[in-house]
Amino acid sequence: QVQLVESGGGWVQAGGALRLSCAASGRTFSSYAMGWFRQAPGKEREFVAGINWSGGDTAYADSVKGRFTISRDNAKNTVYLQMNSLKREDTAVYYCVAGRIFNSATMQNNWNSWGRGTQVAVSS
Repeated sequence: QVQLVESGGGWVQAGGALRLSCAASGRTFSSYAMGWFRQAPGKEREFVAGINWSGGDTAYADSVKGRFTISRDNAKNTVYLQMNSLKREDTAVYYCVAGRIFNSATMQNNWNSWGRGTQVAVSS
């Protein structure tokens, strides 16, 4: 497993942008698929975005398509989530995840390493 630490969360007005970062420990980062989930107050945790080991394949939840972009820098052991045109309903704790496979990226049990999360709050 890898250790994951998220950063970049905060407060932003609707329509604004934030970039989340997730730093991973270990020398095998480039062999892992990476992703982001989120959990809003009173709601279940949901898939946001995923990226395969090379960055050549990505997946997004319908609710964020066209607004969020996931990317990775294997030289820096870091994955990013660029969030644009933020909406109030994007308010949640965002979790970085890592796993060996990418085929079931939308499923929580696809991922075997989870960060502690970073809070994103969007006000209207």
